[in-house]
Amino acid sequence: MTPQKPSRVINSCQPASKCASSVTGMATVAEQLRQAREDQKLNVYQVAEITKIKTDHIRALESGTYDSFSAPVYIRGFVRTYAKALKLDVAKVTADLEDELSRTEKFCEPPPLMKKQGGALDFLMLQLSKLNWRIVAGTAGAVLFVILVLVGLRSCGHRPKSDPLKNLGPGLYRPKPGDSGEKLPVPAPPPRKP
Repeated sequence: MTPQKPSRVINSCQPASKCASSVTGMATVAEQLRQAREDQKLNVYQVAEITKIKTDHIRALESGTYDSFSAPVYIRGFVRTYAKALKLDVAKVTADLEDELSRTEKFCEPPPLMKKQGGALDFLMLQLSKLNWRIVAGTAGAVLFVILVLVGLRSCGHRPKSDPLKNLGPGLYRPKPGDSGEKLPVPAPPPRKP
């Protein structure tokens, strides 16, 4: 991680750590953390091992360069963890940190949750993401089943009710010319076996 210059402070102070100590006469959060670590004779690597915070982040916290963090939530979390590991008064350190962050340009206001207003597709995707898909799939399956049953019952119920033999023409047997057609031909006897 490359060191960055400290946050600019709104009240014409340079870094937040220098501004807090010069205005109030108290130690900044960075100075409190560094002093507590040195009093307990711990180095940055030992603190990193205890807190599971990267050494670069510990150095940034101890120097008051909060610009190396992307959001104030990380700063608050790391400071709380660091203060707890050093057995400092976490509430006091957190309050001091909030005071310092409120005077920086970058962290004085919370970041916006949404950068820009989304379009119709974004709105649709947001609404779809709120759905419980197990319930939607179960409901869709039940509706499909009911539709198939109704279509099946309707198709069975609409069979023609008229006589199917009504439009049937004359039989297939046609008498030979000269036959009166009153008798049916007699079948020939089966051949005999020798």
